[in-house]
Amino acid sequence: MRIIGLAGWSGAGKTTLLKRLLPHLIERGLSVSTIKHAHHAFDVDKPGKDSWEHRQAGARQVLVASAQRWALMSELRGAPEPPLSALLAKLDPVDLVIVEGFKRDPHPKIEVHRAANGKPWLHGEVPGIVAVAADVPQQALPQAHIDDIPAVADLVLRFAVPVEELR
Repeated sequence: MRIIGLAGWSGAGKTTLLKRLLPHLIERGLSVSTIKHAHHAFDVDKPGKDSWEHRQAGARQVLVASAQRWALMSELRGAPEPPLSALLAKLDPVDLVIVEGFKRDPHPKIEVHRAANGKPWLHGEVPGIVAVAADVPQQALPQAHIDDIPAVADLVLRFAVPVEELR
């Protein structure tokens, strides 16, 4: 299993790029999973659903399953947020894991940058940035235009590293 991240300011287009990149990588024959860091108290469940009621009643974990998919929700209940390494261990083996967020973790990352966002570059400030997907040129790192999905995919495959190298 290999890993690469996408890092960038809010509004830079990380999710949009990832949504465009995934089908392209899958067409190249790769199995791909993603991990997305949420900065807020997010919820994938809804009030009124049985699983929501189970969690509200105090269940530490609730697994919901159907013929199409299953999902495991774990309540931290005051425990610290799990590190990226613990979350990676929960995934089934795939060819590639793309991480959105976790920009302070040591895995290699591609910086996603849009000039219209008005934010400074992250490379040089955030560890592990090895390449850039942007709509403006820079000279410090290998770069692809953010809308050139095959070129961004080439960067992903060039810089992804085996998960074992992070330990």
